[in-house]
Amino acid sequence: MPKPYPREFRDDVVRVARNRDAGVTLEQIAADFGVHPMTLSKWMRQTDVDEGTKPGKTSSESAELRAAKRRIRLLEQENEVLKRAAAYFAQASLPKMIYPLVRELAEGGIPVAVTCRVLGLARQPFYRWLAEPVTPAELEAAYRANALFDAHRDDPEFGYRFLADEARAAGEPMADRTAWRICSARGWWSVFGKKRSGKGRAGPPVHDDLVLRNFTADAPNRLWLTDITEHWTGEGKLYLCAVKDVYSNRIVGYSIDSRMKSVLAVHALNNAVARRGDVAGCVLHSDRGSQFRSRKFVRALTRHGMAGSMGRVGAAGDNAAMESFFALLQKNVLDRRSWSTREELRIAIVTWIERTYHRRRRQAGLGRLTPVEYEVIMTAPASQAA
Repeated sequence: MPKPYPREFRDDVVRVARNRDAGVTLEQIAADFGVHPMTLSKWMRQTDVDEGTKPGKTSSESAELRAAKRRIRLLEQENEVLKRAAAYFAQASLPKMIYPLVRELAEGGIPVAVTCRVLGLARQPFYRWLAEPVTPAELEAAYRANALFDAHRDDPEFGYRFLADEARAAGEPMADRTAWRICSARGWWSVFGKKRSGKGRAGPPVHDDLVLRNFTADAPNRLWLTDITEHWTGEGKLYLCAVKDVYSNRIVGYSIDSRMKSVLAVHALNNAVARRGDVAGCVLHSDRGSQFRSRKFVRALTRHGMAGSMGRVGAAGDNAAMESFFALLQKNVLDRRSWSTREELRIAIVTWIERTYHRRRRQAGLGRLTPVEYEVIMTAPASQAA
């Protein structure tokens, strides 16, 4: 069964189809992006349903229904576990779990002695626990600190305001001032937040350089390159993280966002894996940017069975093959005109990648073939020989 297309890719194809020029058919758009016309029509119908312009079951409703079925199945399993474990719970002696109940009953007027006698508890351990309880405020502060620490560990370049945004997104609401107080007390500063003597340096690499400027591969999914570029629009910066397969120079995955966080690189990697399938053993080479050194990105590499590789600091040649792609993008799209909105620039980027770079731009290094043609021609004999 083929894997589904990444959500970001589907949304971009629909954007391009909706903003197509007069005379351009859906069949042409589908051919440019390598999808079936019926698939594109289905995506556009589903988008209309999601936006409320057509009747039908929205994607969120379908996802909620699937999630509800999963929850029901999980509850049934948990209920069965509780039934089987009831006898063990009845014999368990867990006084510390009952101490909060003793305190609540005492506040309601029932003496501690009476409650302890009924429950079979000793009063002295309860009073020792009562002298040093974990207050709700302390517990809340600990959860907030954990959320801020996780965000700081994943994106060490973030200041306390961005860390507060990430903590709130993780379910731990707090004011920016509260985040500053917690981060200040623990020394969690942005790597760019304080002036340092001399020129700032990138952090230590989390991977060795496995490429050593040898940008060649004898089969697909053996060596990938990745990097991030940015460009100004009238609404602010737009960031693109792209993943390139050295074998055919094809952009196998990308992610575009208004903020340069570690999840931008993670989404680009996940989108590439979703489109390419089994990539175990593939080497992914990058620079030493904090996004590629983050724990989220390293965990994603491990989850997909891939090996990381990193070049040296200040050595653009260590990732020259990826820099050459961004130079083409800069010349053919980014610098051709001024862009008033991020949406406008996004459509231009994905259209150029999928239509022009992949299917129309012939490359001397590929024998005057396009990346798509090269993969189709060169991988077919290999599969037949196998």
